[in-house]
Amino acid sequence: MDFSHEESGSGGRYRATLDGADAVMTYSRTSPRLIIVDHTEVADALRGKGVGQALAAHVVEAARTGGWKIIPLCPFFRAQANRHPEWKDVIQF
Repeated sequence: MDFSHEESGSGGRYRATLDGADAVMTYSRTSPRLIIVDHTEVADALRGKGVGQALAAHVVEAARTGGWKIIPLCPFFRAQANRHPEWKDVIQF
């Protein structure tokens, strides 16, 4: 699985690519230390393969490395955050 990141202006997206299909997680940056994850979309070909979970974990690691927090507005990301109490250091409900 390959991960990529694009940011422009006050928002951006993280992408996971596997076997030519993509999963995308978009966000808005409210400050240098805070983003709001607002949407996750996983291609039908990737459903059930753990790609969305891997993408969420990748974003959490990016937050830890970058020293910022995440507000999980997206229902998928919020559910993942609730399942992973070890992410609480970067999740802001």
